[in-house]
Amino acid sequence: MKKNPAIPYILILVFGIVLVFILSFKGLGDMKEIAKDNKGAGGAKTEETASAKPEDIYKNAGCIGCHGDQYQGGMGPSLKGIGDKISKDEIKGFLTNGSPKGMPAGLVKPEQMDAMVEWVSKIK
Repeated sequence: MKKNPAIPYILILVFGIVLVFILSFKGLGDMKEIAKDNKGAGGAKTEETASAKPEDIYKNAGCIGCHGDQYQGGMGPSLKGIGDKISKDEIKGFLTNGSPKGMPAGLVKPEQMDAMVEWVSKIK
C-alpha cells in the first residue's frame, strides 16, 4: 500500500490555518487590554504632552528628520536664524498649515504652538 505524498502538506496547511486563527483571537484580546490601559493613562499623557519642552516636540514630531539635529537643514531649510528672516506669525503659519514644499501640517498641537513658535524664532 502506497502513502499519499500530499498528506504531510495538507496537515501543515491545516495546522497553519488553525495557528493563524488562534493568534488572531489572541491579538484581539490583547488589543482590548491595551485600549483599556490607554484610557486609564490618557489624562496623564495629555498633561505631559501639553507641558512638553519645544526641543522634545522638535525631536518627537519628526522635525529633526528634515531640519537636522543641529537645525542645519537637509530636506527642509535650516532653522538657524529663522527668527531674523521671517516673523513669528509666519513661523506659526508654517507650523499650523505646513508648506507646499513638503512640510506636513499639524505636527505641533495647538496648546503647544506658542511655545514652539517662540523657541523656533530664537534658534541661532
